[in-house]
Amino acid sequence: MKTSPLPSPLPDGTHELPSGKLAAIVTYLEMFKRPAPRPAPEQPGLELIRHEAPGLEWYRALYARVGADWLWFSRMYMADDALAAILTDPNVEVYSVRKDGADLGLLELDFRDPDNTELAFFGLDESLIGGGTGRWLMEHALDKAFAHPIKRFFVHTCTLDSPQAVGFYIRSGFTPYARAIEVMDDPRMNGPLAKTAAPQIPMI
Repeated sequence: MKTSPLPSPLPDGTHELPSGKLAAIVTYLEMFKRPAPRPAPEQPGLELIRHEAPGLEWYRALYARVGADWLWFSRMYMADDALAAILTDPNVEVYSVRKDGADLGLLELDFRDPDNTELAFFGLDESLIGGGTGRWLMEHALDKAFAHPIKRFFVHTCTLDSPQAVGFYIRSGFTPYARAIEVMDDPRMNGPLAKTAAPQIPMI
């Protein structure tokens, strides 16, 4: 079946993407002081575990577990030595959310720039979504970030991520300050993610 061509000319502000490319709107958010704590439901059976110098295989497996459905890909492409340099840096803190011996959530805090601390990665396996686990994890993240003498705490998210992400970060005390458009290779097209990842985003 022949596909219908796009309108010609394209409407102002519209740009066709080549096959194998994705575009996302990125929202950048920040805070400068620890917001008032938000009550979080008790999370029986959950532990937050610090992993110093985690192994690459373990890290990438957890990264994919929590991020594949949102097309997290940056750490999957990264060379082993480059990723190891980040994960073994004493100014990078990696935590997992553990339940019944299984690691089901990822929290990564990057203190390498003393003036700009990044919430580098924050994600949960789908089995932990709902029930307040995200809020519980964010309260831990804020406590750990502001236990250091930081000046600014920032995070970015994009429209490939959960539709609830921006609202969640705002409710957690972050303020949006910038927006950008990112064009990237689809990581499912001869890339590190399976073609079945993120079925809500069709491959073209």
